[in-house]
Amino acid sequence: YAMLLSLIFLIVLVAAVVGFVFRHEIKTNFESNLNLALRDYNVTGDRHSEAVDTIQRTLHCCGVQNYSDWERTEYFTQRGIPRSCCKSQDDCSEKDLKDPSKAKLKVFVDGCFFLVTSTMESKMSVVAGISFGIACFQLVGIILACCLSQYITNNQYEMV
Repeated sequence: YAMLLSLIFLIVLVAAVVGFVFRHEIKTNFESNLNLALRDYNVTGDRHSEAVDTIQRTLHCCGVQNYSDWERTEYFTQRGIPRSCCKSQDDCSEKDLKDPSKAKLKVFVDGCFFLVTSTMESKMSVVAGISFGIACFQLVGIILACCLSQYITNNQYEMV
Protein backbone atom coordinates (compact mmCIF):
# COMPACT_ATOMS: atom_id res chain seq x y z
CA TYR A 1 0.00 0.00 0.00
CA ALA A 2 2.86 2.36 0.85
CA MET A 3 4.50 1.60 -2.49
CA LEU A 4 1.26 2.34 -4.36
CA LEU A 5 0.85 5.67 -2.53
CA SER A 6 4.51 6.49 -3.22
CA LEU A 7 4.03 5.78 -6.92
CA ILE A 8 0.93 8.02 -7.09
CA PHE A 9 2.78 10.75 -5.16
CA LEU A 10 5.70 10.64 -7.62
CA ILE A 11 3.38 10.75 -10.64
CA VAL A 12 1.60 13.82 -9.27
CA LEU A 13 4.92 15.46 -8.42
CA VAL A 14 6.31 14.85 -11.92
CA ALA A 15 3.08 16.16 -13.51
CA ALA A 16 3.28 19.36 -11.42
CA VAL A 17 6.93 19.95 -12.32
CA VAL A 18 6.30 19.30 -16.03
CA GLY A 19 3.28 21.64 -15.99
CA PHE A 20 5.33 24.38 -14.34
CA VAL A 21 8.33 23.98 -16.65
CA PHE A 22 6.28 23.85 -19.85
CA ARG A 23 3.65 26.47 -18.95
CA HIS A 24 4.78 28.80 -21.76
CA GLU A 25 4.43 26.02 -24.33
CA ILE A 26 0.97 25.28 -22.99
CA LYS A 27 0.00 28.94 -23.51
CA THR A 28 1.43 28.92 -27.04
CA ASN A 29 -0.43 25.73 -27.92
CA PHE A 30 -3.66 27.13 -26.49
CA GLU A 31 -3.30 30.31 -28.54
CA SER A 32 -2.60 28.41 -31.76
CA ASN A 33 -5.52 26.04 -31.13
CA LEU A 34 -7.83 28.98 -30.43
CA ASN A 35 -6.70 30.56 -33.72
CA LEU A 36 -7.42 27.27 -35.51
CA ALA A 37 -10.85 27.07 -33.90
CA LEU A 38 -11.65 30.59 -35.12
CA ARG A 39 -10.42 29.79 -38.63
CA ASP A 40 -12.50 26.60 -38.81
CA TYR A 41 -15.50 28.08 -36.99
CA ASN A 42 -18.84 27.22 -38.51
CA VAL A 43 -22.44 27.35 -37.50
CA THR A 44 -23.09 23.58 -37.78
CA GLY A 45 -22.23 23.23 -34.11
CA ASP A 46 -19.11 21.08 -33.95
CA ARG A 47 -17.28 20.79 -30.62
CA HIS A 48 -14.67 23.43 -31.40
CA SER A 49 -17.25 25.99 -32.47
CA GLU A 50 -19.31 25.31 -29.35
CA ALA A 51 -16.17 25.74 -27.21
CA VAL A 52 -15.40 29.09 -28.84
CA ASP A 53 -18.99 30.25 -28.28
CA THR A 54 -18.94 29.13 -24.65
CA ILE A 55 -15.64 30.90 -23.96
CA GLN A 56 -16.85 34.11 -25.61
CA ARG A 57 -20.18 34.13 -23.77
CA THR A 58 -18.75 33.17 -20.38
CA LEU A 59 -15.73 35.49 -20.33
CA HIS A 60 -17.36 38.33 -22.31
CA CYS A 61 -14.65 38.36 -24.94
CA CYS A 62 -14.39 38.10 -28.71
CA GLY A 63 -11.66 36.64 -30.90
CA VAL A 64 -8.16 35.66 -29.82
CA GLN A 65 -6.49 39.05 -29.31
CA ASN A 66 -9.60 41.18 -30.02
CA TYR A 67 -12.82 41.16 -32.03
CA SER A 68 -11.03 42.07 -35.28
CA ASP A 69 -9.53 38.56 -35.42
CA TRP A 70 -12.85 37.43 -36.87
CA GLU A 71 -12.33 39.63 -39.95
CA ARG A 72 -9.68 37.18 -41.19
CA THR A 73 -12.02 34.17 -41.10
CA GLU A 74 -14.23 32.62 -43.75
CA TYR A 75 -17.17 32.78 -41.34
CA PHE A 76 -16.89 36.60 -41.25
CA THR A 77 -17.22 36.90 -45.03
CA GLN A 78 -20.44 34.88 -44.89
CA ARG A 79 -22.12 35.99 -41.65
CA GLY A 80 -19.91 38.50 -39.85
CA ILE A 81 -18.87 38.18 -36.23
CA PRO A 82 -20.62 35.35 -34.31
CA ARG A 83 -23.56 36.23 -32.06
CA SER A 84 -21.68 34.81 -29.06
CA CYS A 85 -19.60 38.01 -29.12
CA CYS A 86 -22.63 40.28 -28.69
CA LYS A 87 -22.96 42.30 -25.50
CA SER A 88 -26.74 42.09 -25.83
CA GLN A 89 -28.39 39.43 -28.01
CA ASP A 90 -31.41 41.69 -28.60
CA ASP A 91 -29.35 44.60 -29.93
CA CYS A 92 -27.16 42.62 -32.34
CA SER A 93 -28.29 42.28 -35.95
CA GLU A 94 -26.48 40.33 -38.66
CA LYS A 95 -26.04 43.59 -40.59
CA ASP A 96 -24.20 45.15 -37.63
CA LEU A 97 -22.03 42.07 -37.21
CA LYS A 98 -20.86 42.24 -40.84
CA ASP A 99 -19.65 45.85 -40.46
CA PRO A 100 -16.56 46.02 -38.19
CA SER A 101 -17.06 49.70 -37.32
CA LYS A 102 -20.66 49.11 -36.16
CA ALA A 103 -19.78 45.79 -34.56
CA LYS A 104 -17.19 47.46 -32.33
CA LEU A 105 -20.01 49.13 -30.41
CA LYS A 106 -22.15 45.97 -30.17
CA VAL A 107 -19.62 43.21 -29.34
CA PHE A 108 -17.03 42.57 -26.66
CA VAL A 109 -13.78 44.09 -27.85
CA ASP A 110 -11.34 42.24 -25.56
CA GLY A 111 -9.70 39.06 -26.83
CA CYS A 112 -10.26 35.69 -25.18
CA PHE A 113 -6.64 34.52 -24.99
CA PHE A 114 -5.60 37.05 -22.36
CA LEU A 115 -8.78 36.54 -20.34
CA VAL A 116 -8.48 32.74 -20.35
CA THR A 117 -4.80 32.74 -19.37
CA SER A 118 -5.27 35.37 -16.66
CA THR A 119 -8.25 33.44 -15.25
CA MET A 120 -6.20 30.24 -15.20
CA GLU A 121 -3.24 31.97 -13.54
CA SER A 122 -5.46 33.53 -10.89
CA LYS A 123 -6.85 30.09 -9.99
CA MET A 124 -3.40 28.45 -9.88
CA SER A 125 -2.81 29.35 -6.24
CA VAL A 126 -6.02 27.53 -5.26
CA VAL A 127 -5.02 24.47 -7.32
CA ALA A 128 -1.51 24.52 -5.84
CA GLY A 129 -2.89 24.75 -2.29
CA ILE A 130 -5.28 21.85 -2.80
CA SER A 131 -2.52 19.78 -4.42
CA PHE A 132 -0.17 20.50 -1.53
CA GLY A 133 -2.85 19.43 0.96
CA ILE A 134 -3.45 16.17 -0.90
CA ALA A 135 0.31 15.53 -1.08
CA CYS A 136 0.58 15.99 2.70
CA PHE A 137 -2.18 13.41 3.26
CA GLN A 138 -0.42 11.02 0.88
CA LEU A 139 2.86 11.39 2.78
CA VAL A 140 1.08 10.76 6.10
CA GLY A 141 -0.53 7.67 4.54
CA ILE A 142 2.86 6.43 3.31
CA ILE A 143 4.43 6.88 6.75
CA LEU A 144 1.54 5.19 8.54
CA ALA A 145 1.53 2.28 6.06
CA CYS A 146 5.28 1.77 6.64
CA CYS A 147 4.78 1.91 10.43
CA LEU A 148 1.97 -0.64 10.21
CA SER A 149 4.09 -2.92 8.05
CA GLN A 150 6.98 -2.67 10.51
CA TYR A 151 4.67 -3.36 13.45
CA ILE A 152 3.20 -6.44 11.75
CA THR A 153 6.67 -7.76 10.89
CA ASN A 154 7.99 -7.26 14.45
CA ASN A 155 5.00 -8.90 16.13
CA GLN A 156 4.82 -11.86 13.78
CA TYR A 157 7.54 -13.76 15.61
CA GLU A 158 6.18 -13.04 19.08
CA MET A 159 2.87 -14.87 18.49
CA VAL A 160 2.96 -18.49 19.66
